[in-house]
Amino acid sequence: MRDALVADTGRKMRLLVVDDDANIAELLSAALRFVGYEVLLARSGAEALALARQSAPDLVVLDVMLPKMNGFDVLRRIRSVSRIPVLLLTARGEDVDRIVGLEIGADDYLPKPFNPRELVARIRAVLRRTRTADGSPGDILRVGNIELNPATRTVLQDGNDVELTSVEFNLLQVLLQEAGQVVSRERLVDAVLGRKFSPFDRSIDMHVSKVRKKLGDTDGIADYIKTVRGVGYIFTRPPAKAGSVGR
Repeated sequence: MRDALVADTGRKMRLLVVDDDANIAELLSAALRFVGYEVLLARSGAEALALARQSAPDLVVLDVMLPKMNGFDVLRRIRSVSRIPVLLLTARGEDVDRIVGLEIGADDYLPKPFNPRELVARIRAVLRRTRTADGSPGDILRVGNIELNPATRTVLQDGNDVELTSVEFNLLQVLLQEAGQVVSRERLVDAVLGRKFSPFDRSIDMHVSKVRKKLGDTDGIADYIKTVRGVGYIFTRPPAKAGSVGR
C-alpha cells in the first residue's frame, strides 16, 4: 500500500537522498518512490546543498561518509539556513558519528546496513513529528519567559527567537505541556522520536542536552529542564506570578 503523506500544498512529500554509492542511492530511491514519495538524488555534498536550495525537500536522508564534503559538513551548512528535517545514515557501531550528528542538529539517525522498511518507518516518524496529528496547531504554550507557538513552530525566550530543529521543538512542546511534572524517557521517545524505547538508545538525552544549551541552562545548573534520575525529565514551572501555561 502506498504512503498517503502529502505536503500542505497537496503535492507528494519530496525527499532528498544523499549517498555517493550509486547502487545504494538507486535502491533507496526505488523503495521510497514505491511507497509514494517524490525522490531527488545527490551524489555529493555540493550537489545536495544545491538541490536543497532549489527544490525545498521535506526531508533529507544524508549519508555521513561522503567524499570531499562529508555528511557532517553538509548538515552544518543546512542547519545554518534551515530547520528542514535531516535523517543521518551512519556506519554501524560508530557511536561517535551518531552523537556528533545529533549535536549538530540531525533529527534522527539510522546505522548501516539497514532494512529499507525501517528507513521508511523512520522517515514517516520524522515527517509526522513536523506536522500536527489532527490538523489543528494547538494553543500557544507559555511557561515563565518561554513561549512556544505550535502554529508557527516558533519559540521565544524573553521575546527573542530560539532556533530549534523539529525534534527539539517537539521535545520542548511535550515538556511544556507537562510543566512541573516528570515526563518519562519512554514517553519522550514515543512522542518525539516515534519509536519504542530502548535503554541503550541515548538519542533523546542528546536532544534534551541540545535544548538545554539553547535555553541557556549551564553545566550543573538546570534552570529549565531538570533530570530525574532513572525516570526522565521535568520542565521546571516557575512561581505562578512569573508565568503560566496558556492552554
